[in-house]
Amino acid sequence: MLKGLALTLTLLLALLQYRLWLGQGGVEELREVRQRVASLETANQPLRDRNMRLAAEVLDLKTGLDAIEERARSDIGMVRTDEQFFWVPDVAVEVDPVVNPAPATQLEASR
Repeated sequence: MLKGLALTLTLLLALLQYRLWLGQGGVEELREVRQRVASLETANQPLRDRNMRLAAEVLDLKTGLDAIEERARSDIGMVRTDEQFFWVPDVAVEVDPVVNPAPATQLEASR
């Protein structure tokens, strides 16, 4: 009787250890989830930085006229009434377009 109980408890302990280390929700799955979270955090960091820059630009546009004037000059080529504009032929100015990154749903689907 006592040997059967000891054998049953040992078998139960082995089963629980198996589930802890290799089963669903075990240590191995936890390690994989942590790696996945770390990779997603790395992928999200540039997007967070971009959002912070855009938020700062929005705040600047809402509060200051200098940012609005700069934006009007660079984007649509506006000139103030008290300025003179001289156009020089064959001189091209390159403007870097704002590129929007792919939405997060596409990042999730690509995995």
